[in-house]
Amino acid sequence: MAEEALLGFLEKNDLISDSGQFADERGLDHNEVVNVIKSLHGFRYVEAEDIKREAWMLTDEGRTYAATGSPEIQLFLAIPPEGIPKEELQKKLDPAVYKIGCAQAAKNKWVDMGKLVTRKVQHVEDKVKCLLLQIQDGQVVDQDDIKALKARKLIASQTWKGYSVKKGPNYAPKRKIVATDLTRENLQRGEWKELEFKEYNFSAKGLPVEGGHLHPLLKVRQQLKDIFRQMGFEEMPTNNFVESSFWNFDALFQPQQHPARDSHDTFFLKAPSTTNKLPDGYVDRVKSVHESGGYGSRGYGYDWKIEEATKNLLRTHTTAVSSRMLYELAKQKPFVPKRYFSIDRVFRNEAVDRTHLAEFHQIEGVVCDRGLTLGDLIGVLHDFFSRLGMSKLRFKPAYNPYTEPSMEIFSYHEGFKKWVEVGNSGMFRPEMLLPMGLPEDVRVIAWGLSLERPTMILYGIDNIRDLFGPKFHFLLLYRTQNAKTLSLNSVAADSRLRHSPANLRVSQAL
Repeated sequence: MAEEALLGFLEKNDLISDSGQFADERGLDHNEVVNVIKSLHGFRYVEAEDIKREAWMLTDEGRTYAATGSPEIQLFLAIPPEGIPKEELQKKLDPAVYKIGCAQAAKNKWVDMGKLVTRKVQHVEDKVKCLLLQIQDGQVVDQDDIKALKARKLIASQTWKGYSVKKGPNYAPKRKIVATDLTRENLQRGEWKELEFKEYNFSAKGLPVEGGHLHPLLKVRQQLKDIFRQMGFEEMPTNNFVESSFWNFDALFQPQQHPARDSHDTFFLKAPSTTNKLPDGYVDRVKSVHESGGYGSRGYGYDWKIEEATKNLLRTHTTAVSSRMLYELAKQKPFVPKRYFSIDRVFRNEAVDRTHLAEFHQIEGVVCDRGLTLGDLIGVLHDFFSRLGMSKLRFKPAYNPYTEPSMEIFSYHEGFKKWVEVGNSGMFRPEMLLPMGLPEDVRVIAWGLSLERPTMILYGIDNIRDLFGPKFHFLLLYRTQNAKTLSLNSVAADSRLRHSPANLRVSQAL
């Protein structure tokens, strides 16, 4: 109807000066008229020029007062001729209406706001409501009144956009339907001789090319990052694969004779083999707590050597990053609680088999706050793993050099109908935290798990080398592209996974 009205009007007239006025006079929706003008302008049926006007519109609060009256008039009408105690008046009105009404009525000298609220005048006019109704009807209002209403946030400026329209070079009283395709029927009936075809738009963009897909590890990693961020965690910087033994082991209160530091478990660097960038005062405190203890600990009672601490290696866990972050946090005064997480690559000198690689990804969550307890750790773990689809959890005491108490985390696997280990957790020891300079009442809870093994269960992969490494098959990208959101229990319930001995071994190893 809008297109017919526009083209029909221009057949007898040279110009439509205002599209808004044109729409109002014919009872048309202005948005529909605008869309038709844009379409006709694109095909050169008409020439259109922009029109912009500033208009005042009522805010939500303004529309309320236009309907029910201003707060000051509501307050005035609520006061009986003999007056009313302030407490009773306050009960009769909405709190916002009472507060604004008192201020405006007193400003207008309508009422006396004593313990007994009384009227100073007998008759008043609701000028605010009248002005709002005038603006709502599109009438012109004095600028001083506009400023007053704007100051009270009862009106807001809005830019009205429309068009002036005249005939274009391709004008016709009725739009011609142009063909976009030559069909078999056109050829058979001979219609192709009379057809007018739509011009090609060589500037139009084509369909996006499917040039790639996310790797399963990247997809699951992003889902886990979203979970951490929803829980209020911020990501730690994990871009340093090379770490010193000090941050990787010593700062975590892991003794220098610990088996994990042996070359059979750790990749040490040949060049540069050592670092000279360690914080001196902090190194001394770490040396002291290792050798003779402190903070309620007897220490390890051995001769701590700086030569061991300065050795460079490929980090064996992202907890090395956590130790750096906690040390930097301890230097901030006053102390501010933090929640950190990281998901990145770590390296261990292990034999490669279907469930182990020499490099893999570790997921780690850390919460640092005053007065944390083991109950807080259990609560956070239930929250985190429930978002992964694992609502049934159990915890088993364990030993870690830098956490006490420590717990292994188990989840009931709906697919395998058994409990499987899904991670490790604990509370960082005082011997680790207090040398950093953290306040004595600050506690740190943490947990970690791998990224590869949950991904293998999720996508039904029974050999880690098929997921991560040179044997990865790119067809797996297409197969996993439309997989559901991470939920280990729901996916593992699939019969193919449930009856897969290889996947059972992966889940047991998790």
